[in-house]
Amino acid sequence: MRLWKLLLSACVTLLILKCCCSATDEVVTCSGIVPMVNRNDKISITDFGGVGDGRTLNTKAFNEAIYRIKHLRRRGGTLLYIPEGVYLTQSFNLTSRMTLYLAKGAVIKATQNTAEWPLIAPLPSYGRGRERPGGRYMSFIHGEQLHDVIITGENGTIDGQGGVWWEMWRRRTLQFTRPNLIEFKDSRNIIISNVIFKNSPFWNIHPVYCNNVVIRHVTILAPPSSPNTDGIDPDSSSHVCIEDSHISTGDDLVAVKSGWDQYGINYGRPSTDITIRRIVGSSPFAGIAVGSETSGGVYNILAEHITLKHMGIGIHLKTNTGRGGTISNITISNVYMSNVRKGIKIAADVGDHPDENYNPKALPVLNHVRITNVRGKRVQQAGLITGLKNSPFTDICLSNINLHGSSHQSNGNVPWKCSYVSGGSIQVKPSPCSDLIHSGSCPI
Repeated sequence: MRLWKLLLSACVTLLILKCCCSATDEVVTCSGIVPMVNRNDKISITDFGGVGDGRTLNTKAFNEAIYRIKHLRRRGGTLLYIPEGVYLTQSFNLTSRMTLYLAKGAVIKATQNTAEWPLIAPLPSYGRGRERPGGRYMSFIHGEQLHDVIITGENGTIDGQGGVWWEMWRRRTLQFTRPNLIEFKDSRNIIISNVIFKNSPFWNIHPVYCNNVVIRHVTILAPPSSPNTDGIDPDSSSHVCIEDSHISTGDDLVAVKSGWDQYGINYGRPSTDITIRRIVGSSPFAGIAVGSETSGGVYNILAEHITLKHMGIGIHLKTNTGRGGTISNITISNVYMSNVRKGIKIAADVGDHPDENYNPKALPVLNHVRITNVRGKRVQQAGLITGLKNSPFTDICLSNINLHGSSHQSNGNVPWKCSYVSGGSIQVKPSPCSDLIHSGSCPI
């Protein structure tokens, strides 16, 4: 029943997003960085023996269809059509110049037989699996060194059946890091749109070491109790557009990352030029997040027109000693939040370390942050900003922010808490900490 409520909420949200502007209004979008391609060559999974009865294992059909696309190399690429039905399969790899198209009522469902799940090498910017030492399980739908790939359709579903993985995590019986639902690695010109993603074993959509990625008009669903089911995690990637989507998961809705401690520092690939726009969602963790893995650096992030309900933290910039890396030029505006534990949190004491070999002297740098036009109700604490004594947060500028507490709070909002931070503020209620009260040195 709860899933149907989430699906209904997501559909209403997407309808609002599509209808919020009149026909004469021009909707601002970044999606033009990767043009949609119409593939003239089309094949169906049923051409390769695919059966959508929810019981037949279709791994062979997917592998044979994608082998055909890869080796025949039709001009303009090929569209793989998934008709209505439930197609059970093990994980599989995509190829370049293809479209994976899910028709209305089509479901690609992951097998729950975890014993046969492929293992792949850890990411070099992480040095090991994110949860466990050694390798990691391959994502359910995977792609490496690809270009010109589209996953789209008529709001068909990709279902990771993550419950079995969540239970292993809870029981501490995982041997390796859980699989993502979708991962593209070292790839470019990727579009993901008009698909429902649900019950990912781990992170949902993970573009890592990628350029030119568009993710829009998607719905991402997982129970709030599901561990580490981040919605969208751009990781050491550039020119990423995330728009017009509903995300309700058990962890951060969108989290920008760039590698973990000494491994991320050595790999040295930042996340840059990422736009996050018109996102609606809920989570016990953060709405819009940067980190905590930021060792390669994070630059030029724009997040705007965000609606958050029933959140742990609305806006969360997070890093730690040992991370190194610079977080700079972050702009977040036009955010509405309700029923939130903390409205804005910027902290340097978040996240763990891959091993004992991290360098505690590798201090992160965080500067030039602009947060404007934020409204909230039933926000328990408006803000918490804690920098480091030897690496204070600088140029943190807040303007036109009004975060109301609950009516039952006897003293209104919990006061802001700050340390080792400088910047300024204009029209912020409740009043921020003294470090940010004066705006003279901080043009907004």
